[in-house]
Amino acid sequence: MRNKVNKWSILPFVFCGLFALQTSCKTTNESSTQRPNVLFIMTDDHSLQTLSAYDNRFTETPNIDRIARDGVIFRNSFVGNSICGPSRATMLTGKHTHINGQINNDVVFDGSQQTFPKLLQQAGYQTALVGKWHLKSDPTGFDYWNVLPGQGHYYNPDFIEMGEQKQYEGYVTTVTTDLALNWLENSRDQKKPFCMLLHHKAPHRVWEPDTMYLDDFEDQTFPLPDNFFDTYEGRKAAAEQKLSIRSGDMDLIYDLKMEDPKGEIETRMKWYPGHTSRMNEAQKVAWEKHYTPIMADFKRQNLSGDELYKWKYQRYMKDYLSCIKSVDENVGRVLDYLEETGQLENTLVVYTSDQGFYMGEHGWFDKRFMYEESFRTPLLMHLPKSYSKRGDITEFVQNIDYAPTFLDVAGVAVPEDIQGVSLKSLFSSEKPENWRKGLYYHYYEFPNEHMVKRHYGIRTDRYKLIHFYHDIDVWELYDLENDPHEMNNLYGKEGYKDITEQLKKELKELQTLYQDTDKSTF
Repeated sequence: MRNKVNKWSILPFVFCGLFALQTSCKTTNESSTQRPNVLFIMTDDHSLQTLSAYDNRFTETPNIDRIARDGVIFRNSFVGNSICGPSRATMLTGKHTHINGQINNDVVFDGSQQTFPKLLQQAGYQTALVGKWHLKSDPTGFDYWNVLPGQGHYYNPDFIEMGEQKQYEGYVTTVTTDLALNWLENSRDQKKPFCMLLHHKAPHRVWEPDTMYLDDFEDQTFPLPDNFFDTYEGRKAAAEQKLSIRSGDMDLIYDLKMEDPKGEIETRMKWYPGHTSRMNEAQKVAWEKHYTPIMADFKRQNLSGDELYKWKYQRYMKDYLSCIKSVDENVGRVLDYLEETGQLENTLVVYTSDQGFYMGEHGWFDKRFMYEESFRTPLLMHLPKSYSKRGDITEFVQNIDYAPTFLDVAGVAVPEDIQGVSLKSLFSSEKPENWRKGLYYHYYEFPNEHMVKRHYGIRTDRYKLIHFYHDIDVWELYDLENDPHEMNNLYGKEGYKDITEQLKKELKELQTLYQDTDKSTF
């Protein structure tokens, strides 16, 4: 848990940041370039399970892994609200969503509020945002921005460049990287340090791979998660969700590309124009060459029940992982550019996702729940050469910590109203004292397509306590040491009264600390 000791422990860095701000106007352009650059790479819905620095059961991500190999990997990295817009707003502001206002995806982000790009910009950094934004209002605090409208498209995507919308030919992950590299090489002031937010659409639903990777996983069969056929006993909220692979929640056409010209395969997404609607002729030919025989074989098999669910899982995994291949390739392009231009040693390179994702665990795709697969998120950092730390960092970190970390590493004062804590002290050889012992979570987006109930909770090193509320009043308690997959709800069971009372006390303390005390929303 973050407490007053944590807050005061970063004051030396705050004073250093103030000194840097006061003296920056006296430095030459040459000396100012010695301040570290910040490259913040974020993907959308990249699960911990499919990044091989964490887990190599399904795929290899050698370029993303380079960041961890030459830097640090956070083994206990979490979000505070597992959904796209709220997570992005939290990273920008360093504040939980009930404070920054972005409690769900329907809210328009208040761009007038304090964000780390604004503070870096004021401190002499050139700031840029390229890729997915998904916050509805125009970006603020950036010298340059070029973003996807809404969710964006995988093929031949539109981008909005400083207010002007235009279409680009190509695959979205590659186009996003091209635009970022062009700004880094040709458009920015090379005399200033930069902060770039490089935010990819992939691997967000509906998992449309680049044509060059369509066949990469076709010969593989992926093992089903042990709890793929979870029956959700004792977990009412889990039973009432609508993010199941084992139902129409995962659509055969919209999600799994079984577009049948004869119309014998139906979709509930009647509005969807089709996967090839934005493709040029070459892209369409490659796409249909791949998926048409898969669709014909699927029709021939006429699957139902468990066999249909297993088939859907395999199809989902192959498409999703093929999207990751493109992400990994393009992360490598950016790292190569920084290395070849001599900038890598002076750049904080961060790789993360806006939250975790289910790869069939509990029979699910998507995110939202406070359960581990969506609560956890990857976080890798390549540190500037002045930092010697390498390897694992095991302390609890959360996405409220990104903004203060970027500011602290840049030598910029961390405002007192930021709720996160700079991770800079974790880069030292000695472990910091009084680091947080508990993590706070609050999810609001219900009712919604996926029908995940509103809930809040606390996670400690061993236990997790969750309260589902709004149209239900249900508590869940898990012993993560003995039940890491969260299958056995212990709340109200004999022998757990004391730990439950202790966790409720600590939960209230976190709600007070983070000012989430408006019980009218609970």
